[in-house]
Amino acid sequence: MMNFDFDPTLMDQLAENRVIFETLNAEQKKELEENQLVSQYRKNEFIYKEGDKPAGFEYLVKGKVKVFKEGVGGREQIIRMIKPLGLVGFRSMFAGENHSSSAVALEDSVICCVPMDFLFERLIRQNPDFATGIIRALSKELGFSNQRTVSLTQKHIRGRLAESLLLLKDKYGFENDGVTLKVYLSREDIANLSNMTTSNAIRTLSTFAGEKVIAIDGRKIKILDMQKLERISKLG
Repeated sequence: MMNFDFDPTLMDQLAENRVIFETLNAEQKKELEENQLVSQYRKNEFIYKEGDKPAGFEYLVKGKVKVFKEGVGGREQIIRMIKPLGLVGFRSMFAGENHSSSAVALEDSVICCVPMDFLFERLIRQNPDFATGIIRALSKELGFSNQRTVSLTQKHIRGRLAESLLLLKDKYGFENDGVTLKVYLSREDIANLSNMTTSNAIRTLSTFAGEKVIAIDGRKIKILDMQKLERISKLG
């Protein structure tokens, strides 16, 4: 983990993206800049591990992060994919618990960490709109988790994998060609995101490619037939 100088345009980026920080006034934004710790993580580096004590209120500024939990036999289940300006590990912090999952950088990433004392005393208690934004973010995350639990336990393999590809599209978007997913996951990560074995993920990806739903080039995945992929996901 490496610290580096704070980007003075960060607060403007946050406001432009209409996240919870837009509710802060000018003074609170300045204090946030002065109090938060900005850290850089290399690809595959842990941001936190299961059982760690939360360092504070963390959010992703740049890069991509996966949050996963180890199950039986040490097998990973990816439970969240985080894009820039997404919150990292905030449930455990607000619950007053140690992390129940782990977070790893999928590529070189930048994380901002706001100390808990400053967060509660200066931002949450003094800014009701900011507190409401936090509650809304937690509520949305709970709704997403509930929906994913149903999908991963009730859909068949094809439906689960199709939903995961659509999730990656919604989270990270496409490259400039408009078809290549802007995230490059290993087959193991795709499997862990879809609640299946790596061998099943490889076979199902190959089947999708044979059906001209997607095209595969190493870790690059192109979505060729969005309507069919959505139909597979919906039918489960």
